[in-house]
Amino acid sequence: MAHAAGTDSGDAQGISKPDLVQDGLKDTTKFSSPADRSIRQSTAAPKSKLAAAPMTETAGAANPTLAAALDAFATSAHAIELDTSVTSAATPLDITIAWGDGATTTASAAGTQIVTSEHTYAELGTYTVKVTVTDKAANTSVTNEVAFTTAGSDYTPYGPTRLLDTRNGTGAAKAAKVAPYTSAHLKIGGNGSIPAGVTAVVLNVTVTGTTSGGHVTAFADGDEKPSTSNVNFVPGQTVPNLVIVPVGANGYVNLYNGGWEPVDLIADVTGYFTQTASSGYTPLAPQRFVDTRSGTGTAKGQLAGYASFGTQITGLGKVPASGVTAVALNVTVTNPRSDGHLTVYPSGQQAPTASNVNFTTGQTIANSVIVPVGPDGRINIRNGGWNPADVIVDVVGYYSPQSKGSYLPFAPERMLDTRDPESPVHGPLAGRDYIYTGMAEPGSGVTGFVLNATVTNTRDSGFLAVAPDPNTLDEYDNDAAGPPAPPTSSTLNWTTGKTVPNLVQASTGGTGVVDFWNQSDGNTDLIVDVFGMYQEN
Repeated sequence: MAHAAGTDSGDAQGISKPDLVQDGLKDTTKFSSPADRSIRQSTAAPKSKLAAAPMTETAGAANPTLAAALDAFATSAHAIELDTSVTSAATPLDITIAWGDGATTTASAAGTQIVTSEHTYAELGTYTVKVTVTDKAANTSVTNEVAFTTAGSDYTPYGPTRLLDTRNGTGAAKAAKVAPYTSAHLKIGGNGSIPAGVTAVVLNVTVTGTTSGGHVTAFADGDEKPSTSNVNFVPGQTVPNLVIVPVGANGYVNLYNGGWEPVDLIADVTGYFTQTASSGYTPLAPQRFVDTRSGTGTAKGQLAGYASFGTQITGLGKVPASGVTAVALNVTVTNPRSDGHLTVYPSGQQAPTASNVNFTTGQTIANSVIVPVGPDGRINIRNGGWNPADVIVDVVGYYSPQSKGSYLPFAPERMLDTRDPESPVHGPLAGRDYIYTGMAEPGSGVTGFVLNATVTNTRDSGFLAVAPDPNTLDEYDNDAAGPPAPPTSSTLNWTTGKTVPNLVQASTGGTGVVDFWNQSDGNTDLIVDVFGMYQEN
């Protein structure tokens, strides 16, 4: 659905994308064990039963066709659906399912039929599910087993560490720019201490040495290149963007140069996802932790060139005091007095060579950052420019072993493009207006989505704010929604005429509705690509 623009919530533009949750599961693996793997055994009857009346014909035949085939599917990040296809004579049967985590459930059947059972695992991992089908009358049972791996992935912080720099040959065969319409192939699984079998990786991708406009697309090696983009650039620009990208079965990702001329690419890793229990994600409504302009979270005044400051993360706001392994941020630099970059890194270690935000003199620019938290619950921020700059840090979520949100990456999907007449919302987003998006049903367990938001055809300087909406989709549909408060935190910043992307880890709040606000006085076009979701159940 789409409505005319306006700041009154009754006139706001809106779309519904309830199929996104299923998109996260449609390509998950089916785990099977055929009926011929069933192991048959006799069940000894008590002596009193042996002296009883003769067995029926079925019992005497010991139910020779008894067998069970197993098919297991993921129905959420942590949940399994098990289909037990029983082959049997027409007789009552008892079914016992041991889920592999200590839990056991029972079911019943009557002859040949399919019995469907469901279970949710508290922790991610691979479990051996054992099914026993018993025909008590025939004193016979069969067992079959299937190994099932939960669909969700948990996060492990790493680095920050530079994996690719085509300027000096790091992570490449030689120092050479990436040719137009070709990809740099970057090894992830098995690189350093990153294990094989990772499902997705968090990279800060920087493009530099540009002589034409273009874009970079990150995608799993072995997959078809999507039509989405992760980093957009113009001639002479150095621009970074955070990406959370699936990793191919061979452990590689591709970084595709969609520009007309060669470019240099830099990729810094800050963590990876695996289908084993580690740190889950808890999204938060954006909250400002640092602003050097006001002295929030650090000393008031610009951060000097080549200087650093530390700031506390744990125990503040809604971030717990302990157990946090990494934090998701939106970091903005403003009023810089020279070109430079910011590096965000854990306390207790030296600043790495990685960069998170690159800027030019006078530019206001934001970038998403996922960074490990030091043992004292703090992070550091270093100004790699020659002269001072103001720094703003908004916390949008955190990772911890106690958090249940597991990541489900899926094929990138364009959710919204206001330039496209076929888009559910067509036409520029007006200044000071918002688009609401119904992305998940309440109760689905989905707590957030990983998106890439891009603004283009910008008519005035401003910023994009992304935040959960307190209204439900039903309230919008029935004209019962109240006007949400415009967020003050920025997701990405732009100046007139610029095209700017940024990764967004968007919380769905309690309603499953996410808002995209144009916080400028001029119209802008908005493009939103979806790359994955976090789910608790």
